[in-house]
Amino acid sequence: MAMTAADITAMIAAAIPDAVVEITDLAGDGDHYAATVTAESFRGQTRVAQQRRVYDALGGRMGGVLHALQLKTGVPTS
Repeated sequence: MAMTAADITAMIAAAIPDAVVEITDLAGDGDHYAATVTAESFRGQTRVAQQRRVYDALGGRMGGVLHALQLKTGVPTS
């Protein structure tokens, strides 16, 4: 069963409460998404650490229920 954009957003928001999450369905199939996640709590973390937090929020669904996630992370600019 594929994940919805709302499912992905909810899981990330639950694990990273200050996150602003933008999800785009890249293929219309519920398996290939792009996500932009910004959070003040990312400040001072490497990009790898930021992305690890997002993947951890998805609870091991990457490669299974969620086939592909193009991920961009960062801190708010304003």
